[in-house]
Amino acid sequence: MLEQLLIFTKGGLILWTCKELGSALRGSPIDTLIRTCLLEERSGLASHNYGAPGASYTLKWTFHNELGLVFVAVYQRILHLLYVDDLLNMVKREFSEIYDPKRTVYDDFDETFRQLRMEAEARAEELRKSKQLVGKPVSNGKKQGQVNNKGGSEGGNKKKSENGVAKEGDDVLMKDRNIQNGHSNTNHVGIKDTKGNGVVSVKESNTASNNGAFDVNKLQKLRSKGGKKTDTAASNKVSKADPQKKATKKNRVWDDSPVETKLDFTNPADQNGDRNMHVVAAEEGESMMDKEENVSSESESEEDEEVEKGSKPDTKKGWFSSMFQSIAGKANLDRADLEPALKALKDRLMTKNVAEEIAEKLCESVATSLEGKKLASFTRVSSTVQAAMEEALVRILTPRRSIDILRDVHVAKEKNKPYVIVFVGVNGVGKSTNLAKVAYWLLQHKVNVMMAACDTFRSGAVEQLRTHARRLQIPIFEKGYEKDPAVVAKEAIQEATRNGSDVVLVDTAGRMQDNEPLMRALSKLIYLNNPDLVLFVGEALVGNDAVDQLSKFNQRLADLSTSPTPRLIDGILLTKFDTIDDKVGAALSMVYVSGAPVMFVGCGQSYTDLKKLNVKSIVKTLLK
Repeated sequence: MLEQLLIFTKGGLILWTCKELGSALRGSPIDTLIRTCLLEERSGLASHNYGAPGASYTLKWTFHNELGLVFVAVYQRILHLLYVDDLLNMVKREFSEIYDPKRTVYDDFDETFRQLRMEAEARAEELRKSKQLVGKPVSNGKKQGQVNNKGGSEGGNKKKSENGVAKEGDDVLMKDRNIQNGHSNTNHVGIKDTKGNGVVSVKESNTASNNGAFDVNKLQKLRSKGGKKTDTAASNKVSKADPQKKATKKNRVWDDSPVETKLDFTNPADQNGDRNMHVVAAEEGESMMDKEENVSSESESEEDEEVEKGSKPDTKKGWFSSMFQSIAGKANLDRADLEPALKALKDRLMTKNVAEEIAEKLCESVATSLEGKKLASFTRVSSTVQAAMEEALVRILTPRRSIDILRDVHVAKEKNKPYVIVFVGVNGVGKSTNLAKVAYWLLQHKVNVMMAACDTFRSGAVEQLRTHARRLQIPIFEKGYEKDPAVVAKEAIQEATRNGSDVVLVDTAGRMQDNEPLMRALSKLIYLNNPDLVLFVGEALVGNDAVDQLSKFNQRLADLSTSPTPRLIDGILLTKFDTIDDKVGAALSMVYVSGAPVMFVGCGQSYTDLKKLNVKSIVKTLLK
């Protein structure tokens, strides 16, 4: 059953809702659709699934780009309503005829919608009946049962003949387990009828033992033989394994000195080491985070010419017709007009290291937003498509929430608790190095920082972080290796609360997104400590792998968390940005997949090489 259908403008003004349906929607599916699909350039998708406590909806929508209207239908996800797409198209056609920009109430559309709905439901019912009539001669109940029984017996005989006694022994063991659990093949084996009559019992075929399908006596004899063989084999294995257990290998001792039981070199360094380390906070200078980056405003006429050369949408038309169309304007843009320019833009995005899947979705969303729109006078299709793509990219890369960490730190300080940042990511992306850059930037703003060495897995990780802490003259909390990182982080936060530290920077072990034990440990760390910010550290060098990393990290954190509202990635730190030249597409791919903003960009080896993401510069580079 259709839950709701509503019409609103792209500015957010609701023009009409179906009063006949009337039932209030649970949760906020419309707001979620606008926030996650329409504003993030995912409008090219076929549908959107919304899930909330006590609510599970599917939303479908369509646009009237010329009038700036959005038509949305909401129904229960468990239902498969075949008439929703047809109904939306009919409603769009009828409502566009009576739409007036000066009018805000459309009560007279209720009767029209009632007729359209009945017509769409009738079409769907006729289509369903026609499909049933077409498929009816194929499914004959009696013949189907005979074929299934015959196939089952032949399959059983064939399995016996091909696999021999060993396969029969496996079947016997399976039967023995079923008998011990209180079941037998004559009671619970069944074949599902294709006509929808439930489960058809196959008891008759099993009782006909003279066919050789299931001979219980023979199977029991084989079972007894197989059991004896397995028992003897097991006893032989035990007897052979006993002498090996007694002879244990001893560690070789080269000298008379005692052997080290554990290779852990994380003991605190002596005082001489601290004296040799020099303070770099005053030497490195100002961090690039506090410097404004100027973007040169060059003319984009050359870019438009390149897109026009790549697209060539009017090759079959004469120059007079093309000139007349550019002066008078095209009536309505259709998909054929947009395809050449969109293909050129997609290729350009992919050359800038944007993931192919993301480039396709962006072009589809831009095509959906432009289809049916009237082309203005003295305007080319290529420039219109590029302007729409530029607007979409700016909307995606611009953070939708505040990313002012310094303000959040002061708010947490007023509550007498430290601000906790957890750095996560795959192996070798530079988490520890960029953690030190963030610490250096915070020190310049008079913030008390403490590091927490929670990478207890990689050899040398604690020493690396300790070196950064000594150079920056900030405290570090460490417990060595082979410890539970969640417990180490919890103790570090408690220590920071006692010492009055403002920020705790938690370093974690690098892990691949499909490593379940390490992902489970990370999920436990986040759940147990509830950090204020979870930063994903990713390389700017990755292409299609960025989609896989971000999506699986979020999915694993959600699946492995024991909380009903799991914490996901809050922000992105993009590293090695100085090595990619104009291949800046990884930033777009990561933001599009996760919805999290890029909060820091690492662009060098020193502590000052950390800056903010310049959205205008990225968009200009992507479309250059």
